Amino acid sequence: MPERRAVFLDRDGTIVEDPPPGYLHEPGKVRLLPGAAEAIRRLNTAGFLVVTVSNQSGIARGMYTVAEYAAVQRRLGELLAAHGARLDGAYFCPHHPDLTGPCDCRKPGAKLFRDAAAALGIDLPGSWFVGDRLSDVAPAATLGGRGVLVATGEGAENAAASRSRGVPVVADLAAAAALIVSGKMTDSATR
Repeated sequence: MPERRAVFLDRDGTIVEDPPPGYLHEPGKVRLLPGAAEAIRRLNTAGFLVVTVSNQSGIARGMYTVAEYAAVQRRLGELLAAHGARLDGAYFCPHHPDLTGPCDCRKPGAKLFRDAAAALGIDLPGSWFVGDRLSDVAPAATLGGRGVLVATGEGAENAAASRSRGVPVVADLAAAAALIVSGKMTDSATR
């Protein structure tokens, strides 16, 4: 199978609201961020695979179960489908280093991205890594792709550090999708 480009998205704070105190685990509380579904549909239409990769340390903390994580993912899929958008894959790390010890799957680790690449035929150097934290975009440097930090969620707090690493910062997922689909890194994307 020929390799395809993907956009790897963080979930909480990038696609959906991350309600305080975090640890989204109730399907009824899943709320798409403005423009997120349309952004994903735009990426789908442009031929990118769209894959979520998220750290879910609430599982290691005993705050929710893998089944509850899966229920949230199903609800996210339903909300996206209502807008004509879809996810092509979803990967998560259920660990926390203080509780379960170190692992290779917790972002910024590259294991889940490599797993997705193997399963879905993804060209990692031709792919994009988008999220609201530095750990979401850092795998781009390891795997050869390009990172984009969104200013939603915790993104505003991470903007200066992101820019200092040469990673552009955009307002939200819609702006990230526009940048990715255009194929251009512009100076305005880093402001």
